[in-house]
Amino acid sequence: MKRIRINSGKIGLVFRNGNYKSVVTEGVYWVLPFEEVFVYDMSKPFHPSIELNILLKDERLAGRLVVAEVKDNEIALQYENGNFKNVLAPGRYAYWKGATEFAFVKADLNKIEITEEIGLNTLVRKEVLPYVRVYVVEAYEKGLLFIDGKFERVVNTGVYYFWKNPVAITVLKADTRQLQLEISGQEILTKDKAALRVNFYTHYKITDIVKALIESKEYEKQLYILMQLALREFIGTFTFDELLEKKESIAVYMLAALKDKAANLGVEIRDCGVRDIILPGEMKEIMNQVLVAQKKAEANVIMRREETASTRSLLNTAKLMEENEMLFKLKEMEYVEKIADKINNISLSGGNQIIDQLKDIFVPRK
Repeated sequence: MKRIRINSGKIGLVFRNGNYKSVVTEGVYWVLPFEEVFVYDMSKPFHPSIELNILLKDERLAGRLVVAEVKDNEIALQYENGNFKNVLAPGRYAYWKGATEFAFVKADLNKIEITEEIGLNTLVRKEVLPYVRVYVVEAYEKGLLFIDGKFERVVNTGVYYFWKNPVAITVLKADTRQLQLEISGQEILTKDKAALRVNFYTHYKITDIVKALIESKEYEKQLYILMQLALREFIGTFTFDELLEKKESIAVYMLAALKDKAANLGVEIRDCGVRDIILPGEMKEIMNQVLVAQKKAEANVIMRREETASTRSLLNTAKLMEENEMLFKLKEMEYVEKIADKINNISLSGGNQIIDQLKDIFVPRK
């Protein structure tokens, strides 16, 4: 006979001629020569050397085991002493009772939603992530959830987890911030057949994500075409000169024209306006010539006005001097003073005649 010892935290299975006989716990035992004892650590999973179903027929052994059965399309999350340990694929698993507290959370992978009591920290573990689909909707986004191609619901900002299985899941997302759409270099004819290139912008925001992504195909392209048509309609009703005068009213018209049509696309128009109106090269030359001619005409008018005012002033002055001899003399002295300012030296000749002449200038006659 052979003496064996089973230490604390260990357990033994006795086999006779290869067949299971009994289970032995902590203590000292004598076994026959044709018997064999397999010792197991109770703190670790039980991996038997023979079929588990055969061993479980022994009620004494079965009472010392925790058995977890994981069916097809299931997984089980294994916890030891309250801490996540591992993910169990389909199969049967056995663990010893007593040394370690084992717990299991089973999940049906045929489902879409994760309804089991599983913490977020566990879902993002590397052992669990292969069985999970993750979708992120940013703070500035909204999303539409489709399951097997069928619209399910609107999803707001957040992180969404679904079990991974053959069922198709799609999350369409849309940016809900204020966006800008531009029409650049759009060639449009005015009423008088002047070809212009217009740069136009629109600020808009998605207000109904279902209309924008489901009921409308490529809503942004449709909005772009609506802007084009409204812009052509407005500009085509005015001549070039009228359009330049009413340029500020384009935004008002476009807001009114696009409001209801954009709402059908799930979009709200916030603001719009003309960035540039670009003229062709020939039109630019003509406009420059017209501008130069206008400025010359304005300059000529101003010159004529000044000449008229100057002539009228001279006429009034002449009338006053004609009526008042003293005023005439004062004006004459004013001019003499101006002449004298430019003379450095005066040479006199002719005797008393010069004196008499100066006297005639500065002394009024009675």
